[in-house]
Amino acid sequence: MDNIRPWFLLKSVPGVGNLLGKRLIDIFKTPQNIFQASAEKLLQVDGVTKRHVSAIKNHKIPRQVKAELDRLSREEYRVITLTDPDYPRLLHEIPDPPPFLYVSGQLDSSALKIAVVGSRNATRYGLTTTKNLCADLASLGITIVSGMARGIDTAAHQGAMAGGGKTIAVLGSGLQRIYPAENTKLFHRISENGAVVSEFSLLTEPDGHNFPLRNRIISGMSLGTVVVEATKKSGSLITARLAAEQNREVFAVPGSIQSFKSTGTHTLIKQGAKLVEHAQDIVEELTPILEHNKCSTNTSPDETDINLASLNVDESQVYRALEPYPVHIDKLARKIAMEPGKLSSILLKLELNGMIQQLPGKLFILSDKPGMR
Repeated sequence: MDNIRPWFLLKSVPGVGNLLGKRLIDIFKTPQNIFQASAEKLLQVDGVTKRHVSAIKNHKIPRQVKAELDRLSREEYRVITLTDPDYPRLLHEIPDPPPFLYVSGQLDSSALKIAVVGSRNATRYGLTTTKNLCADLASLGITIVSGMARGIDTAAHQGAMAGGGKTIAVLGSGLQRIYPAENTKLFHRISENGAVVSEFSLLTEPDGHNFPLRNRIISGMSLGTVVVEATKKSGSLITARLAAEQNREVFAVPGSIQSFKSTGTHTLIKQGAKLVEHAQDIVEELTPILEHNKCSTNTSPDETDINLASLNVDESQVYRALEPYPVHIDKLARKIAMEPGKLSSILLKLELNGMIQQLPGKLFILSDKPGMR
């Protein structure tokens, strides 16, 4: 508990919210350094006033924070801080990431994540479409992120697990206040197949104002957000707006033009959201983005070594079996004796990471970018 105590102390400083806290951590690297910094250095941080300095210098750990740390010491939850390697990588990039997350399960910061959200009062079409879409995405190695609410969120988590993949639920309450209560079993299943996370203290109730805050985490840790069945006043549109503000992709699944429950998703499509019929629509949209990010970054030999070292045994086997000449997926499957579904998932991950390229006709070759051989 000693390593996370300073983070809880920093979060409890009056006037130091997530936005200012992120600026302070960016400069001073740790909460301990912030509390030890001189007033002069603190005042050099954009947004820090003399009142903030006084609050930081005179702050003592509140009683409720001590009680929270005591509760954590008796539980098996993890607390992952901004500087922890398991903290979601993309979440670092939003202006106001939570300084730490409570986690039940295991987070993989390197996993490719897509958010899927929608109506709590979904139709059979919406639920079925969501389950199938998320199962397909999960089978390709993509982690599904949602909010564990009724309706589309629940279907997204269920579909991901049915597809043999991982899923992450982001709560608008504390981990010991599961909402809705009917999803208690789902909470534990998700914890076993991924993670349930929250920025709120363990006993926080599911108050209405928590959910827009929760939504920025759902979109913030994801490459893009898919909206399935949303009315024009749906809370899911808040998540879509946040995704756009965070420079993430926005996708929408069309519904019947006669269904008011799809008016919000149709509006998103009119505004430029990518129309989604199949999982491949999402993959095709994301691949060029990741390729652009790879090309805009000079890859040093050391970075490449780290990239290769990050592969697990199966991924390394697939990568090393490929050549600078095209190989058909069926031939590759026979060569390394790997089940086709598992091979497809690994190939997608390697492709999105820029390490290999897919050519028409299910042919694959090593990437021709320098340093990736």
